[in-house]
Amino acid sequence: MASAASLPLPAPAGRLRLFAFNAVPVAVVALAVILLWYAGAVWLNADLQIDTFARAGKTDWTTSDLIAATWAQDRPLLPAPHQVLAELWKTTVEMDIGSKRSLIYHSSVTLSSTLLGFVAGGLLGVLLAVGIVHVRVLEKSLLPWVIASQTIPILAIAPMIIVVLGALGLKGLIPKSVISTYLCFFPVTIGMVKGLRAPDLLQMDLMRTYYASTAQTFWKLRWPTALPFLFASLKVAISISLVGAIIAELPTGAQAGLGARLLAGSYYGQTIQIWSALVMAALLASLLVALVGLIEGAVTRAMGGRR
Repeated sequence: MASAASLPLPAPAGRLRLFAFNAVPVAVVALAVILLWYAGAVWLNADLQIDTFARAGKTDWTTSDLIAATWAQDRPLLPAPHQVLAELWKTTVEMDIGSKRSLIYHSSVTLSSTLLGFVAGGLLGVLLAVGIVHVRVLEKSLLPWVIASQTIPILAIAPMIIVVLGALGLKGLIPKSVISTYLCFFPVTIGMVKGLRAPDLLQMDLMRTYYASTAQTFWKLRWPTALPFLFASLKVAISISLVGAIIAELPTGAQAGLGARLLAGSYYGQTIQIWSALVMAALLASLLVALVGLIEGAVTRAMGGRR
């Protein structure tokens, strides 16, 4: 008779165990980051706080007083995590969504250009990859330029793109989405080229044995094989697209968007505002990547796979 330890766990218990197995390492890393963050806030803000104590004539302060004060400054060099969370709560939950001080409003502005650039960059990347794989001339002439395009710092060309498109009458959403497109088409192109070439020689020979056309080989073999590569690339591309949208808002002096929020914080020395916008951008990127993962799972299940 099998022992109790060797019996399979019930499905709910198995899922709970799997969740704990995945969540514990993440929680440990998150706790370590928070502790280091608090320690860094003390280290970076201590000199300023000591000077503040001296100017106020306070000489009887203790180490605990210093630590508490470095975590409560109005304009710290590095705000403490609880200060950032308080600012996030105030600018998301307590603030009206339509307010220019609401991070949800600014996130929606940035998100619109992010998604537009992501869709355009994804389609461009797939089309370029299909052409590179099927047309040898494009592989020799186009692929090196695709790679070389990413050696140019986006901060250097973003202002030029915005100025040129502005001269053509294109302002607002379009220039920001163009910069997002420029950043995110590259991982999709490279990932799809790898994926479309993933079928081995035996599989390709089998398709030739069946007298499959190029289109049939693409849809029946190359495309299903490339899907895992595509979704892995899309997860990278959508986060880069968000970065591109934020960068595009910096040289334009935009009045809305997470980039505009960062600019306003830097102009007025509001470091807590800067960090809250950064954390909001990180949360938004995580949600977008998770959304792509959900779509990947749905597509995989629809094609008969398991996740």
